[in-house]
This record gives sequence, C-alpha cells and structure tokens, in this order.
Amino acid sequence: MSLSDAAAMAHALALGRRGLGQTWPNPSVGCVIVKDGRVVGRGRTAAGGRPHAEPQALVQAGSQARGATAYVTLEPCAHHGQTGPCVDALIAAGIARVVAPVADSDPRVDGEGFARLRAAGIEVSTGLMAEDALRDHAGFFLRVTEGRPFVTLKLAQTLDGRIATATGESQWITGPEARAQVHLMRSRHDLVMVGAGTARADDPTLTVRGLGAVAQPVRAVVSRKLDVDPGGALTRANGPVWMIHGPDAPNDRCAAWTAAGARLVPADLSGRQVDMGSALRSLGDAGITRVFCEGGGELAGSLLGGGLVDELVVFTAGLAIGAEGRPGLGAMGVAALSDAPRLRLAEQRQIGADVMQIWRP
Repeated sequence: MSLSDAAAMAHALALGRRGLGQTWPNPSVGCVIVKDGRVVGRGRTAAGGRPHAEPQALVQAGSQARGATAYVTLEPCAHHGQTGPCVDALIAAGIARVVAPVADSDPRVDGEGFARLRAAGIEVSTGLMAEDALRDHAGFFLRVTEGRPFVTLKLAQTLDGRIATATGESQWITGPEARAQVHLMRSRHDLVMVGAGTARADDPTLTVRGLGAVAQPVRAVVSRKLDVDPGGALTRANGPVWMIHGPDAPNDRCAAWTAAGARLVPADLSGRQVDMGSALRSLGDAGITRVFCEGGGELAGSLLGGGLVDELVVFTAGLAIGAEGRPGLGAMGVAALSDAPRLRLAEQRQIGADVMQIWRP
C-alpha cells in the first residue's frame, strides 16, 4: 500500500518529537524519504543538534534517494554551520520532491532553503500539517523571533487549587500515573525549572526517572540571592544544574554554587524579584528552547501574570485542603477580570485517578 503525503508527514513529525529536549539550540526535525510508495530512509536531528535529520535519512536511502520525495518537518537549512547545508545534500542525492510544512524563521534560512531547492529543479510543497509543525518547533521559533524559550507551566493541585497544606506538605497530591506523565513531560524539555522556595522546601532532584536510560534535562532554580543549599539533591544527582539569580547575589554564594558545578545565569530584577522576562531571555541566549516550570506559586504567578506561559498543564486530584492550604498561584495583581490572563482548553483527559488539562493562550 502506497504511503500518502499526510501519512509520511505524520511519520516525520513523530520522529522529530522523539528528539524534543535533546537537540537545543537546534530544532528537533524529522525526515522521511519515500520512493514508489514506501519508506527508504528516515532520520531525526541527533542529540546535541548534529547531525541533522536529512543527511541521516539520505544515508539510509542510499541510491534509492534519486527521484524520491523527502518529507521534512522544517525547511531544510541553507547555511554553513558545523556541517554543510541540508539543501546541498538533498540536491546532490537527486531528491525529486521536498514536502515541508513551514519555513525556518532563522534569518540565515527563512525561505532560502526552498528557493535553492526550486532553483535546482526540485518540486517543493509547503503547508501540509503546518499547525502540528509550528507547535513542535514553537520553542525554536520563539528563541529566534523573541529571544526566549517556549514555557510550559505545570501545576499539580487539589480541587480547590491548593498545591500544599499550610505546613508545606505536598507529596503526593496527585497519583503515580500523573507523576509518571510529568517525568515524560520533563524529558521533552531542555530545562526543568523551580523557584527557590520549592527548592528549599522539597529538595528535589528534578531528574527524569522511570523512563530508562535517557538524557537528563538541565535543572534550574530561580533564586535572587542564591539562598539555596548547594549541597542538596540537585547537585548530588546526575545532569547539569543552572542557577538563575539577580545582580545582587552575594559573591560567596556565587562561588559556592560554581564550586558545586552549577552554571550561573544572571538576570535583572523587577521590584524585589527576579524579572522572569529577563531570566528567559538569558536562557534563550544560552540556547534553551523549551522550559518546563514546576512552580512554586510565586514563580508560577510571575510567569502567568507576565504573559510568559505558552502552555499550562494542570493536574487536579480529587481532594480538597481548604483556604489555609498554599495556593497554586502567587499574587498576580489582577484587579479586574478583564486584566486576568485568559486561556483556552486544548486537551483534557483522565490520568489514573487525576484529571490533566492543557490550556494555551
């Protein structure tokens, strides 16, 4: 049975999603090469961003690439970086047709890849499953156009919107199935982030667990004055640790965290807190494209109130704590409903005994 354009592109998108969280600062691209209705080569951007998807798929296809169609989830690159342009590889292999849903917003490409393919006599089709591709590459595009990564904010809360009791107890509000889903989500982001209060209260590792041998994301704490113990679980676990701090972080704490192996990421202040717009731009400058924020309430409120949340994931458990419990969101300065961030429900499903909702602006 011949493979349709839609089926081939869905295959390429699924390949690209496997690399989310592993390829920054590059996008995670999938490529499938089809000839006479069957797949002859496929590849995705390798961990670390090199090699790209297209040359890997072309190696698999070999001589069968000549006259074939390449389905690529992003416009093939047209510039020289650490490797040669993917358009040159596609042209040299004799590809007859390229199907790509969206253009690459990187100014070094931005239509040039498509133009060079067409100039070489290769048919180029665009737009197929573009919405899916835009969502998959949203972090890459945001970093290129706005200088910041895509931000997913995760909240695990009770029916009445509490994330902990008055004494700070929060393990475990949600069940094991929801926690397993969170580990999967962590693995698909470049960086997992919490606030200093959460780091002090929970002493988390923020690692991905239960998924076998996987690359660990960067783990980051937002702490204006770095008043978090550098000898805690974060630095004892495997994987990079970054500390996002204000300009007034004491020198001795900077030195202590550096000695513990952490990377320091400076950011500006907004009032008495780290300015999260500045922090995210610093992360973008460092190459980060996708951030998974797990709170706590002050950090979550700052991100949501600042219009910096691109996806809100809420796990709700069937229990109630009451008004004395700690709210999932800190103060946001909302005086009127018209000032409140409004999101649309994109997905809802049951995860074990809990409900997961995904909201987007």
